[in-house]
Amino acid sequence: MEREHVESQAIVSVGYDPDRRLLEVEFEGGAVYRYFDVPPELHAGMMTAPSQGRFFAQYLRDAGFDYIRMDSDEGAD
Repeated sequence: MEREHVESQAIVSVGYDPDRRLLEVEFEGGAVYRYFDVPPELHAGMMTAPSQGRFFAQYLRDAGFDYIRMDSDEGAD
């Protein structure tokens, strides 16, 4: 999945697949997490938020979305 670079102290890039409702977030330090069944409105809100890190913390991190930590070779789809 392609990810778009964002200006954030905590987040490097964000990718979204609207067909599968998958959100990928790459953090400083290189960790990449994939979140499942994320509504497109949340992705749009994150991308237009003044702070992607704060938006992520408030609306995604503790919202109960299932997620996995990606290995470096898993993000190729």
